[in-house]
Amino acid sequence: MNLEIDIEDPWPSGEWEDLAETAARALAQVAPELNNPRLCVSLIFTSDEEIHTLNREWRQRDKPTNVLSFPMLDREDLLELAPEGPPELLGDIALAHETCAREAAEKGVPLGHHAAHLIVHGLLHLAGHDHEISPADADAMEALETKALALMGIADPYGDRE
Repeated sequence: MNLEIDIEDPWPSGEWEDLAETAARALAQVAPELNNPRLCVSLIFTSDEEIHTLNREWRQRDKPTNVLSFPMLDREDLLELAPEGPPELLGDIALAHETCAREAAEKGVPLGHHAAHLIVHGLLHLAGHDHEISPADADAMEALETKALALMGIADPYGDRE
């Protein structure tokens, strides 16, 4: 999977590109459908103001949120995508700095760990996973997130799991 990354204010300078690449590689180990060289994802680190606008326009929710995902492929198409051929846009992800920073502080975790979790979460949404369908779907998605984050040395964001 190839990431096209854009970092806007107010995200502080840092290793956001490396973090995103590491998160994508870790996730591809636990969600092999994402380990396809044809896949492209656009990832923007942006502001609450921009996320608020996107959330209002595309989801009819008039508030900022931590992460938004905009899938471009159906899950069935993703699963059938051959590794050879032209690039395919899996979708777009946007992370809101102020909300991410506030949530990280509330959880007592580094911003980078929380951002990695949200990148993994967003990528799973692009791959057709949805935690809002049923408790079983939520558990399955959370398990994939936890496994990918563990590969990065990041603790389970949902609490202790065996």
